[in-house]
Amino acid sequence: MVDGTTLVFGHRPSGSSRALLKAAADRGIGAVQLTGPEPPADLIGCGAHLYSGLLLADALASALGITLLEAAPGWLADLPEPLRGRDIVLVPIAEAYGLRRPVFVKSPNDKRVRAGLYADGAHLPGPDAVDPETLVLVADPVSFAAEFRLHVLDGAVHAGSQYASNGSLALAPLDGHPHHGAVLGFAREVLAACAATLPSAIVVDVGLTVDAQGTERWAVVEANGAWGSGCYAADPQRALDVVLRASGTAETLSRHDLRFART
Repeated sequence: MVDGTTLVFGHRPSGSSRALLKAAADRGIGAVQLTGPEPPADLIGCGAHLYSGLLLADALASALGITLLEAAPGWLADLPEPLRGRDIVLVPIAEAYGLRRPVFVKSPNDKRVRAGLYADGAHLPGPDAVDPETLVLVADPVSFAAEFRLHVLDGAVHAGSQYASNGSLALAPLDGHPHHGAVLGFAREVLAACAATLPSAIVVDVGLTVDAQGTERWAVVEANGAWGSGCYAADPQRALDVVLRASGTAETLSRHDLRFART
């Protein structure tokens, strides 16, 4: 029987999806792995939970009758500067076209504009490819020596993993990591300041920046929906707790979380 205790996988196979699939099976949660972009008829409106990449998430959530939780598009830009560690603004891409300096640009909560470093605004996708009113996050470029994914539940870190080192994929458990204490300490600072601006289940990425003088500083990288984020080397059972909360029926959501429903 397909119901709210079922987890639907719309992700292409990956280490994270396989780990979460096993975690769900170990917990007695039914799992359905989709082989195409549309769920079978018996899944329509079932209210199951979802773990999916962005390309399929909206269509699948609509078909399944569930709500996905995510941070507001401007969440990162609205953080206090000591937490974001660089200048970041949320603007229509038309405004970014006039920039004449290197910038890091990405779409918040979708992939309409490829995330990356652009030499200047003239190198961004033009109005023939993107609606000029499309909102983008524009940030000063920074270098991260190490980056960590934190699965957050009810305003506290529930699971964590390193996922990158000097810009390259480098998976390592947070438990026992040399930066374990520093990561959790910075995370507590971030969540103390802004837990009310996040849903109860979310992924927050943080990293250790290094400037040209070699000065190190912790900063928030971004926040993403747990329903579409890799768990990397984190405890998959604890990551699964966050994924399940981040994708369910509107009737199961708290009044707080309803504010963060993906539209």
